[in-house]
Amino acid sequence: MAKVISENSVIHKIRTRITRSKNGEVFFVSSFPKYDVGYVTKLLAQFEREGLVSRLAKGVYVKAEKTPFGLAYPSAYELVSAIAKRDKAKIMPTGATAENRLGFSTQVPVNTIFLTTGSSRILLLGGRKITLKHAAPKNFAYKGKMVPELVQALRSIGKKNVTPVEERNIRRLLTLAPETDTIGHDLVLAPVWIRELIMKNMP
Repeated sequence: MAKVISENSVIHKIRTRITRSKNGEVFFVSSFPKYDVGYVTKLLAQFEREGLVSRLAKGVYVKAEKTPFGLAYPSAYELVSAIAKRDKAKIMPTGATAENRLGFSTQVPVNTIFLTTGSSRILLLGGRKITLKHAAPKNFAYKGKMVPELVQALRSIGKKNVTPVEERNIRRLLTLAPETDTIGHDLVLAPVWIRELIMKNMP
């Protein structure tokens, strides 16, 4: 009897924590360190069947918001940031993901890709796929936040495809986030053509 009561107490505590959490919060098996890993894994799988959480990958769940139109998930960036925080890793959007985040493209990529200092993995967010690719440390040697994302976006666009529209967007971004304390250091790390393009369009 005592064991049953104890198990019910654990179930209640974990269920209550999830229920009281905000929509979009990400949960891992490690989010409940007081309890046995195997037991928490089974509980989260049970809560998924009940519709309390949605499974994104092995050991990764999210409390999605229920709307009249279906489940509303957090953004890919919010989700990946939560994983990076847990893993004490760094992340950086790349390719079409970086283009979209910085306003070079309005098209949201079906496969959202981030570089990371952590482990490579694939997450399923509703009907979308999020790919985390382990990348070399040199990709994270930048001190600021804007320039490294800008480098990734411009690499994706390509030198021959940069138009006056892209240049205006570069000026806009650098005006919003000049990063005067770090831009000198970060430009040295950028490819030559991107460095020259950014310097040309600095406000």
